[in-house]
Amino acid sequence: MGEVWSWERAIDVLPVLLEAFLKVTLVATVVGSIIAAILGLVVAIVRRSAPAFIAKPVHWVMQFIRMTPLVVQLLFVYYALPSTVPRLWIGIGVLGVHYASYMAEVYRAGIESIPKGQWEAATALSMSPTRTWRKVVIPQALRATIPALGTWVISMFKDTPFLMVIFIVEMVSRAQSYGSQVFAYTEAFTIAGLIFLAASYPTSILVRRLEDRLAY
Repeated sequence: MGEVWSWERAIDVLPVLLEAFLKVTLVATVVGSIIAAILGLVVAIVRRSAPAFIAKPVHWVMQFIRMTPLVVQLLFVYYALPSTVPRLWIGIGVLGVHYASYMAEVYRAGIESIPKGQWEAATALSMSPTRTWRKVVIPQALRATIPALGTWVISMFKDTPFLMVIFIVEMVSRAQSYGSQVFAYTEAFTIAGLIFLAASYPTSILVRRLEDRLAY
């Protein structure tokens, strides 16, 4: 057992991985999720209410982003931007925009699920478009989309290791680096996997409770 697994190495690598998790992985997930949630909602509203000459190009751009690999997008933006731009913020921005393309579709489905009669009632009450979106449409759409949005947040969290392609030292790349130093990878990658599990599982429970709270 000592040749396969070393508790000493596991204890040694734990604080190293936790530091990378807190400073990079968690920050990228939280900020990227905020960007994706806000931008995705904006895109969904634009596609629903903006003129066709605006809505259609936005749709095409989101389709292109959704249909191209995240790794390719990371590398393209990294080499396209000046070297003075912090790599972490490049990674966060790309993650946010990439997942906004998915969240926009989730919002769109939630918006389209609202009965036509409610739109007509808002018009009959002389509600402004802004008030209709804010008071009628968005609250109901959010209730319907919380589970799917939470799933995409968890997916983003699990995709943060791709940040290593633009030389961001996140948790998995730190585990790989540690393994190459001690010539043993089992402990480092196992601990990294357990940290991912420990963070994503409570998040899924939180999303489910939020879904129940927002239910009709």
